[in-house]
Amino acid sequence: MNFEKVSFAFFVVFALTINFGFFIGDIDNPAHHHVYELFAAIVISLIATVIKLGDRSHIGAVLLATSLVADIHLFAAAIIWGIAEHMLASGVSPAIMATIVSVSGGALIANLTSVVLLVIETVVVRR
Repeated sequence: MNFEKVSFAFFVVFALTINFGFFIGDIDNPAHHHVYELFAAIVISLIATVIKLGDRSHIGAVLLATSLVADIHLFAAAIIWGIAEHMLASGVSPAIMATIVSVSGGALIANLTSVVLLVIETVVVRR
């Protein structure tokens, strides 16, 4: 078993699952979405991005692109949360939380695309 491939698949799937954990819940309820879970999603997504930098194949370029898209969405969600928390007197309102969760949903779709591509590549390589 190749440890590099195992760690690659681990972080790709982990990025998806932790992003899903943040995304799930009432879209406008701040109690259902924790800031540390968003932070963890960003960190794991960045690790997955760094791991994808080494792949020189065409599918590797697409995987890297999906990871970069996820990173941008997660950073945007964190920036929106930070601005709302520290610059607005009202703090994180339900409308702002809905925006944060919606933006993280874009990262979820990008991570899902990455996992689907990983599975397709695995099936093709096996044959």
